[in-house]
Amino acid sequence: MEFISTRGKVEKIGFIDTVLMGLADDGGLLIPAQIPQIPQDKLQQMASMTYQELAYEVFSLYTNDEIPQDDLKSLIRDSYATFRDPEVTPVRKVTDNMHVMELFHGPTFAFKDIALQFLGNLYSYVSKKKNTIIHILGATSGDTGASAIEGVRGKEGIRICILHPHQKVSKVQELQMTTVNDENVLNLSVKGTFDDCQRIIKDLFADVEFKNKYHLRAINSINFVRILAQTVYYFYAYFKVAGASSAQTVNFSVPTGNFGDIFAGYLAKRMGLPVGKLILATNENNILERFIQEGVYKPGQFVSTYSPSMDIQVASNFERYLYYLVGEDAEKVASYMAQFKAEGEIRISEELLGQVQQDFAAHGVSGDECLQTISSYYKNNDYLLDPHTACGVAAYEKRNPQDEVCVTLATAHPAKFNESIEKCDIEQTFPEQIAALMDKPQYQTVVDDSEKEIVERLEKFYTIG
Repeated sequence: MEFISTRGKVEKIGFIDTVLMGLADDGGLLIPAQIPQIPQDKLQQMASMTYQELAYEVFSLYTNDEIPQDDLKSLIRDSYATFRDPEVTPVRKVTDNMHVMELFHGPTFAFKDIALQFLGNLYSYVSKKKNTIIHILGATSGDTGASAIEGVRGKEGIRICILHPHQKVSKVQELQMTTVNDENVLNLSVKGTFDDCQRIIKDLFADVEFKNKYHLRAINSINFVRILAQTVYYFYAYFKVAGASSAQTVNFSVPTGNFGDIFAGYLAKRMGLPVGKLILATNENNILERFIQEGVYKPGQFVSTYSPSMDIQVASNFERYLYYLVGEDAEKVASYMAQFKAEGEIRISEELLGQVQQDFAAHGVSGDECLQTISSYYKNNDYLLDPHTACGVAAYEKRNPQDEVCVTLATAHPAKFNESIEKCDIEQTFPEQIAALMDKPQYQTVVDDSEKEIVERLEKFYTIG
């Protein structure tokens, strides 16, 4: 397995180099040169595997034997030993045709733990094996930051800096990041939106000289390992619902803002998993819904919502899908992305839009609809949804055919978003780990939306000691 850039200007590289490069040096995103195909008989064998066994089967298709078998199994075992449920991502049947896959049983109660526990351990492994410095730089709309910090805090040879939008994440999300007082962790609270944070991160990674000088490594889903790790739970959910049968397709409703989680489902489908429709759930920041319905990718006005982790206007992983949409034509992708940078929008042909609508359905969920869904499922199904998962369930109700089975991805524990839950007049009990955050001191630096100021902070942080 070799990896290439969506923009075609990077020589083919191996798995470890892909991990370390993060954002491709030409500004594109790294993807496998060919998507591996899983034959039908292998899928039937995989149906009875544990989550950890499935992870090994999927990861080993991409690692090029660069990680010895026992080492890879050890990385997987250590990464998922931190989860509170032995199934890692248990699947609950909520209605006749709708299951919820709970992705929030990791250390920070969010789906990002599934990829970032593994990526944190992988970075530590690579640092020791190659005797290389790992300086992690990332942006978060709330959950990635806490999961990334938890994945690498205290690890020798690794420093991590996370940017988050000041006062635009939930209180629990903020506390999970900023109550960490480890020397290798820096939290920068940026006076702006997540899109501002993400833009700065991508600009710094695109500055190849700066990236190499400070040994910058990506923790955001621009790093392909994030996508790869998330692909595993689509396999797990499918087998839990459909068993070994390949005659049945299963739809997935996916709350997403950066297009990473739903692209993982698209990748699983391209690998041979019988995924039906991928239903994209978003909120009022609905650039992705407009693209799927109209073929126009154009940011709108930023809106703060009850589901802040999806308060994103520019979706990083959209470029990966665009690459496959245009027939793996890197020159065409580069042209589209140059147009987006210059004009602020991408428009595709009716023919391509037809393909998009074969791959995806979409629904942008209003704030009232989100809260109504939380209240309804709590009252009628005795199941408490966090606001992001509620968007996924609302999209399922709008876009999933009544007689088809669907799995909605539950991306976070409701305790992380109590501000929204309280608006539904629901009182919840906090898990002990979250309740303990409330009395801890915070450690964060508030900065302007200024690349110059952030660079100065980074240079000081990465050169300490």
